[in-house]
Amino acid sequence: MQRSSAEEQIRTMTLEAFADTIVPGEKRFPGDRAIAGAAPGGGAVAAGAIELLEWDATGVTGGLDDYARLLNDHAESYAGEHGLALDAAVPPFVALSFEDRTALVRRLVSPDHPEKEFWVLLTLFSNMAFDSAAHMHTSDAIAAGHPGLTAMGITRPGPDGLWRFPAFSYGRPLARTHPDTTPSGSPA
Repeated sequence: MQRSSAEEQIRTMTLEAFADTIVPGEKRFPGDRAIAGAAPGGGAVAAGAIELLEWDATGVTGGLDDYARLLNDHAESYAGEHGLALDAAVPPFVALSFEDRTALVRRLVSPDHPEKEFWVLLTLFSNMAFDSAAHMHTSDAIAAGHPGLTAMGITRPGPDGLWRFPAFSYGRPLARTHPDTTPSGSPA
């Protein structure tokens, strides 16, 4: 089934708002509604959460329309429960304040919520986009200034594309090198 551009925009904005609730970032432009602007720097969306979710290797790509629809249904119910008026110009979840988005997501991932597993999965992918750039080669992500890898201090590889660590991360070797280890580091 082919989606209209309006349906695609609703889905994208909704999923962006969800990912931004999990790992907040700054607005991409002044009128950005999907990104709440709750934290400085790039968050999950800038890190590629939508690209990761749309990557068929995740196994969730086929269900993203349903995720967005359900999330917006939950947002409408939440708004009704709390007497909130939602701006009809944007999807219901996007229309919620960051605090209300956070409260709704907290409810969806709570141990007693019947859909918890679905929302936890979406949460994990949002974190994964920021923490590991799983949808990109690490050296490409670093070269592009990936916000999560940059925040974690991941260094660039050497000129040959390999990472080498001349200093021990704990300031000392954790074990002696086995006597049969070859100069290249391989066991004999």
